[in-house]
Amino acid sequence: MTQGIDSTQLDPAVRVQDDLFRHVNGRWLRDAPIAPDRATAGSFVTLVDEAEAKVRQIIEGATAAEAPEGTDERKIGDLYASFMDTDRIEALGVEPLQPDLARIADVADYAGFATLLGDLERTGTHGVLGIYIAPDRGQPDRYVTHAFQGGTGLPDESYYREDDTAEIREAYVGHITRMLELAGLDDAAGRAGRVMDLETRIASHHWDRVACRDAQKTYNLLSIDDLQALVPSFDLTAWAAAGHIDPQVVAEVVMAQPSYLEGLETLLTDELLPSWLDWLRWQVVHAAAPYLSSALVDENFDFYGRTLSGTDELRPRWKRGVSFVEGAMGEVVGAIYVRTEYPDAARERMGELIEHLIEAYRLSIRELSWMSDETKDRALEKLEAFTPKIGHPPTFKDYSALTTDPTDLLGNARRSMAVETARELAKIGAPIDRDEWYMTPQTVNAYYNPTMNEIVFPAAILQPPFFHADADDAVNYGAIGAVIGHEIGHGFDDQGSQYDGTGALRNWWTDADREAFEALTKTLVAQYDELVPEGADGQTVNGALTIGENIGDLGGLSIAYRAFRLAQPEGDREPIEGLTPEQRFFISWAQAWQAKVRPAETVRRLTVDPHSPPEFRCNQVVRNIDAFYEAFDVTPDDALWLEPEDRVTIWSA
Repeated sequence: MTQGIDSTQLDPAVRVQDDLFRHVNGRWLRDAPIAPDRATAGSFVTLVDEAEAKVRQIIEGATAAEAPEGTDERKIGDLYASFMDTDRIEALGVEPLQPDLARIADVADYAGFATLLGDLERTGTHGVLGIYIAPDRGQPDRYVTHAFQGGTGLPDESYYREDDTAEIREAYVGHITRMLELAGLDDAAGRAGRVMDLETRIASHHWDRVACRDAQKTYNLLSIDDLQALVPSFDLTAWAAAGHIDPQVVAEVVMAQPSYLEGLETLLTDELLPSWLDWLRWQVVHAAAPYLSSALVDENFDFYGRTLSGTDELRPRWKRGVSFVEGAMGEVVGAIYVRTEYPDAARERMGELIEHLIEAYRLSIRELSWMSDETKDRALEKLEAFTPKIGHPPTFKDYSALTTDPTDLLGNARRSMAVETARELAKIGAPIDRDEWYMTPQTVNAYYNPTMNEIVFPAAILQPPFFHADADDAVNYGAIGAVIGHEIGHGFDDQGSQYDGTGALRNWWTDADREAFEALTKTLVAQYDELVPEGADGQTVNGALTIGENIGDLGGLSIAYRAFRLAQPEGDREPIEGLTPEQRFFISWAQAWQAKVRPAETVRRLTVDPHSPPEFRCNQVVRNIDAFYEAFDVTPDDALWLEPEDRVTIWSA
């Protein structure tokens, strides 16, 4: 049996009762470097690197094979070859941009602006609206188009107004100036100033990230006529037609932030048209930058990598090439990846873990003191309707529509985007594809999809330290078990709890139960609001932004502990290397969250990331779980002690 825990890495200088995260990871935190091309290091990054190396072998093998024209292998090879042909890319310089920049110069009014923007968006240029196709929250047995606010280049609307981001705003203007200069545009500084002024105005109409989490407020099903009435100066029909969007695709749209469109309308004035055209020039240059000469690639990284995230070095070209191929044909690569990287034993063991996790939730729901029997019945119905997906989809996407050229990198990128856009738009009017995955098998992550009521675990996360096919239960339940519990828990967090077992956005709670649940979550918000991560220069966690993930972490670990006890044979309590099963469970949890983050990236994430920093995903969660206190004899004198009446229990362990 694999031990799963390397006790030699535990830091005896830090008491587990004071800081579980640093007791388990302290030596690693002191000694492990963050790679110069990364903003973070840790367990997730290590698995990403391992998956990336395997994918590189797949891609370079396809490139070297020179497969027949039109085959998936040939297309993979063409894509990678076009990205790695730096001599040709440098020789072309910004020549690939010139046709689009010339088209922008010919625009004379907002009718022409909307038409050109629609055409450019189809192949990857960002617009004033983002759209995607997904099941209708109000009627989840059909697809509907969803639209959301766009138009800005900084990570969040707060970056345009907060005093502590003034230096970033200044750097952003300098970055736009240099990019436009490199693209060959005159008066680059003047254009950049106009872009920044316009984006600041756009951002003033954006909803903040906490408001954007509200599943009810962001569900606004509108006809195309209703949508057009919000922004009459922007011809949505012409925009859609230019983007090859069939009228039925926009006949009904779920608009997440309707007031954003009303604000956008106030900016579509004659005097601002030159600013909009400079903004569009910037969008074209920015979207194409990763596929152009090194001067633009380096400048793009300097702002988005170094300034925003504190990353020292641009990722090696082969890594960026691998990411490019995965973005274009990820499921073809995934189909090859799982042949060697996903053994049957992993699927079988994961199936057992999920069964125990669901049973633990079932027991916990029945015992809840704050939930009525009526709501418990609905919760159990939803739990029974959960669909787990493990490893990879049963069938993989078809890329026969994609044309590739080993000498045309930007063209490959744009054709790939056009194919994916067409694939998504074709969903409207078609049956729901319940076999579809939103992550590739080689992705190190997992997710819960509320409108499908499904939990999804790609093959690449089923590796140590999260999952050991031959380790003891304590290790697996403390890591991947908690991840499974976390994803199931999203079905019952502040957002997921608003969807029923069919995936419909419907209130299935009594008013009293909802009030009790929100009282618990408010306490959790207050706990996290007080936390200051290392390297954040005094900034605190946003408890309201992170509440969904914090509920997921707390519920996930609590239920994983209960499932662990269900799985444990009676009397099997022998310590391993001096650690009891319960202690190994919590140490495995801390080991899974091993991570360090550059200060600039920490600050950025506090603004935009719905997840709490790793140290708190580990420590703050266990402070609320009685079993942790029992496992390590935590007392009021210890730093991790939280008074019993202050502990939040949503799902009992």
